[in-house]
Amino acid sequence: MTVTATDTTPPELPITLDRSATEPLAVQLADALRAAAAAGQLRSGDRLPSTRTLAERLKVSRTVTAAAYEQLHAEGWIAGRHGSGTYVTTAPPGALRPRQQPPPARQATSEFVDLAPGAPWAGGLDRAAWRRAWRAAADAAPLHRPERAGLPEYRAVVADHLLRHRGLSVNGGLSEDVVLATGGTTAAVTELAAAMLRPGDAVAVEEPGYQRAVGAFRAAGMRVLPAPVDPEGLDVGVVPAGVRAVYCSPAHQYPLGGRMAAARRVALVERARAEGWLVIEDDYDGELRYDVAPLPLLAALAPDVVVHLGTTSKILTPTLGAGWMVAPPAVTAEVLAYRDQTGTGPAAAGQRVLVELARHGDLGRHLRRLRREFAERRRLLVDALADAELPVLGDDAGAHLVVPLPSARAERDALAEAERRGLRLDGLARHHAGRPRWHGVLLGYAACSRDQLVAALPGLVGLLTACSAAPVSADVTAAQAHVPTTADTNPGS
Repeated sequence: MTVTATDTTPPELPITLDRSATEPLAVQLADALRAAAAAGQLRSGDRLPSTRTLAERLKVSRTVTAAAYEQLHAEGWIAGRHGSGTYVTTAPPGALRPRQQPPPARQATSEFVDLAPGAPWAGGLDRAAWRRAWRAAADAAPLHRPERAGLPEYRAVVADHLLRHRGLSVNGGLSEDVVLATGGTTAAVTELAAAMLRPGDAVAVEEPGYQRAVGAFRAAGMRVLPAPVDPEGLDVGVVPAGVRAVYCSPAHQYPLGGRMAAARRVALVERARAEGWLVIEDDYDGELRYDVAPLPLLAALAPDVVVHLGTTSKILTPTLGAGWMVAPPAVTAEVLAYRDQTGTGPAAAGQRVLVELARHGDLGRHLRRLRREFAERRRLLVDALADAELPVLGDDAGAHLVVPLPSARAERDALAEAERRGLRLDGLARHHAGRPRWHGVLLGYAACSRDQLVAALPGLVGLLTACSAAPVSADVTAAQAHVPTTADTNPGS
């Protein structure tokens, strides 16, 4: 939304503010006044409207106009006269041209339809609720010292969220030995590796799996051992002996999208207790199920050996940089000691925004809207693929699914052709730490709009049909034996 107002002093001065831009309104206003001075629309001695008058004309808060004037006053090209007003003194050096348009590369990027996984539905955020939460968060007093464990009110909100949406009781979440705030999943993995493990320790990670976790472990000096997965999740029986930790995503395996079977969950916990493993449970989008209630967490089954990680990046936006960790007291104590030693910890701003979203009920409303929208988008995608007799991997959950392909070459061809057509997809190959065993494309349905998804479907289905013509490899054939039918994947059927 763009708001335009014309100042009458001088009368020909235009000021335009773009509320949809990421740049703060005060910065936009200061830039517009500099540009007007550079273009000669403002001259030395011209009187500017008061901050209140300008705020009313532009329909913005007075804090916006006051901040812009303060910046320009600090730069020395406007000055206030007691009882008279604010005047232009001179055009600022270097402000000789209007602001440049975004570079062509950024404009070209917007032409792509983003069907890659890993992004939230940022366009679905209630912008009024978003602004209200940020304003309320800004009213809180600045911290004198960092809260290493996270803001108490944030940890209480996380505890309530986990109880309502994931069925995990953490005794109120107000004690440092129960819940910690984090900067997100990767940041939490980095802290766990540094605080709980030693260089040279072996860590098992799902294969294919989340490669940023692999990178975090390797950066900390760990030996990463691949632990194969199938449509029922991590194969616990083939996890190598002698590992110190096992990283997995049992509720919605990333990237294949399956859920870990109950028997495997029990087996994983039993091996962890018997062999001294730390199980790191990545619950990156466990709130997003459309067929059944969210699956019970490993942390509820075995709180003594499981570290549960959650994030706001997939259900809201990575803008917040906020996540959480629920772990045994000995683990959180080591993480807090690491934060004290290194002076690190999660930022408070995103935590405060989540608190405000929860306080007004906006978080719960957003999650309900998210589930409805994603269920419909998934149904559209699955129906189109089923009509073309293309297999689909993944539970009726989350914001992506997988279409298996017969070979690495078929996957590369699909990605290349999609790029030529303006479609951004993702392939399974890059989600392997070792030699790829699975081939196919991941289709995300969160980053694009529903209209974009519908428009892209015919070309996308034709592309995947052409790339699926060759015989399917043994691994993919085994996977297809577990592929749900269209009736299984349609919500409400």
